[in-house]
Amino acid sequence: LQHRRKVRWLDLLVARSEVNVGLRNSTNSQGTLANLTQHAAEIESYIIGKRSNPVASVDEIVEDTSAFALEKHLEEFLVQNWSQTELGRKYDIYEEDGEIVGQQYPSDTGPIDILAISKDKKEILVIELKKGRASDAVVGQIQRYMGYVMDELADANQVVKGVIIALEDDLRIKRALKVTTNIEFFRYQISFKLYKS
Repeated sequence: LQHRRKVRWLDLLVARSEVNVGLRNSTNSQGTLANLTQHAAEIESYIIGKRSNPVASVDEIVEDTSAFALEKHLEEFLVQNWSQTELGRKYDIYEEDGEIVGQQYPSDTGPIDILAISKDKKEILVIELKKGRASDAVVGQIQRYMGYVMDELADANQVVKGVIIALEDDLRIKRALKVTTNIEFFRYQISFKLYKS
């Protein structure tokens, strides 16, 4: 079919490695339609010849972009060191057609930080990362992602679970998680030492 509007193709090639993970995963969709609205600023920066900041948030919960940048570093570190983590012993990062796509996995309610599947393929795990203290709002956020996975990805015999990873928790999130099924909370700890040689 011909386009109804005239399309002007740019003579521009952007390396896949330069593209933000969220946009990269959105354009890797198996469907014939991809919603790139949330990546408009990044796409526009390529068109006008400026490279955008690879750390950008479309999450309405994120108020501080520097905190969001730290979450992105946490995410990268966790993915790169996955096999050494407690979660990495039981789960693999989600793949489609042999390609790892579980980092910033696109959903219709926002990108999932990390999507994993158990080694026996019986569980799909949704992981939401928070740089500092996790608020109870993250419980609703991860439940939306888990609902998407149940509807769109999981087979009838697969269980969908969630994990929230943050530096610390508070009373509100503890209360919310007490009445929530299939969601666990993990705290991370960073250790940095200098040794005089």
